[in-house]
Amino acid sequence: MTNKLFYGDNLDVLREQIADESVDLIYLDPPFNSNANYNVLFKSKSGEGADAQITAFEDTWHWNQSAQDAFEGVIESGNVKAADLLRAMRTFLGDNDMMAYLAMMAIRLIELHRVLKPTGSLYLHCDPTASHYLKLLLDGVFGAVNFRNEIVWDYSFRLMDLPSFFNRKHDIILFYAKSKRAVFHMPKTEWTRDALEASRKQKIHVDDEGVEWIWMPGGKGKSKNKMRRVDEIIAGGKAMSDVWQMPIISSSSKERRGYPTQKPLALLERIIAASSNEGNLVLDPFCGCGTAVHAAQKLGRQWIGIDITHLAIHLIEKRLNDAFPGIEYEVHGTPRALSDALALAERDKHQFELWAVAAVGGIPARDGKKGPGPYDGVIYFKPDGKRTEKALVEVKGGGTSVVQIRNLHSAMERENAPIGIFVTAELPTRPMISAAAAVGSFKDEWGRAYPKLQILTLAELFQGKKPDIPFVDPSSIKRAKREDEDARKQGSLL
Repeated sequence: MTNKLFYGDNLDVLREQIADESVDLIYLDPPFNSNANYNVLFKSKSGEGADAQITAFEDTWHWNQSAQDAFEGVIESGNVKAADLLRAMRTFLGDNDMMAYLAMMAIRLIELHRVLKPTGSLYLHCDPTASHYLKLLLDGVFGAVNFRNEIVWDYSFRLMDLPSFFNRKHDIILFYAKSKRAVFHMPKTEWTRDALEASRKQKIHVDDEGVEWIWMPGGKGKSKNKMRRVDEIIAGGKAMSDVWQMPIISSSSKERRGYPTQKPLALLERIIAASSNEGNLVLDPFCGCGTAVHAAQKLGRQWIGIDITHLAIHLIEKRLNDAFPGIEYEVHGTPRALSDALALAERDKHQFELWAVAAVGGIPARDGKKGPGPYDGVIYFKPDGKRTEKALVEVKGGGTSVVQIRNLHSAMERENAPIGIFVTAELPTRPMISAAAAVGSFKDEWGRAYPKLQILTLAELFQGKKPDIPFVDPSSIKRAKREDEDARKQGSLL
């Protein structure tokens, strides 16, 4: 099997592309408004302030026709327990964002259960805002008897003296098996002689031949103690509990991709090693920046990743190609030809803009739609190899005019951006070309000139043409993303 990345709604991809009982391990970290005030998620559709902070899922976690369709899909699925649970939750919660989230998740959990092998397992990553509801849904879909663990990922750091609650420094990972035949390998940590003795609260015994022994449980769930050799215990490692103390990715880590919900690679490696074998198939239906598929590739597993944003798919491709030069995999659903890009522009303007910005090496603009002269993305670069500047990116999938060139120029002046990139599906008109040329040239420290306002057509993009910019600066991209993430964290504490 070839490893695959899918752009699209994971419900559609699961139904159309993933066969029954074909997946060995599922990890999912569904996006959720976890940094917002808890009560926001319980406001009804007529309430105020239920403003989604997850751009990619702007319309997903609201009670609307899609949520109603998902609810009805669960009722008609044939899974009586899941349907009964969802009805009860709707009676209790009402039609609000939380209920929409649960309805959307329930129909997907039913599909994930379908594609999972009898020997497979599912790990659902969430935070305490919704973990109790999701656990009930998983009991309904998988059966309470197949619940294995509520894993607590403890990432305590920067503890603050808060006025009304304790520091919120853990996530929940709900671990369910498809059946009692599920694959499981107990992860082990390192033992030392002193730690072993301290943990058992007893002394190590030394026999006449100098061999060290200590009383230990019998293993494999047996409670009866027996004497075991200390050297063998240390060699075998220490079995793990369901509390995992592991730091989040630091702001200076090379692993950081700037994705706001990125999880440490070590966390996913632990899950994949515990509940799959080499060569098994790992599925992540909300793959975000691709940590699960990265870990699966590293550990010799096959994988499938699904995400609803082109930005995420582009980021994963770059991540995999950087980490595993020469890696082979298939990408489905993202534009691979001019006709694909034009179809996307017609179908979904926002996703087309995200795709085009990523395709020219940029990131989406944080506040580019405010004020005169809007723009869609930013490319950071270093004209002298040291000082960071930015090029603004504006994307147009429909009709264009010289006014849009002038607007981009105005944005460049407002933002002190020396370069602007205008990406267009249509051929530029003569007035557009003249207006862009009139903006002039930007010279780097060595005297090389770059057009200040560059027009790039989609046809040229698919022919391999790229913006003419010196020294694109990935470190500045990461720094800008860190600033966004820090701002969100600060906002969650207010």
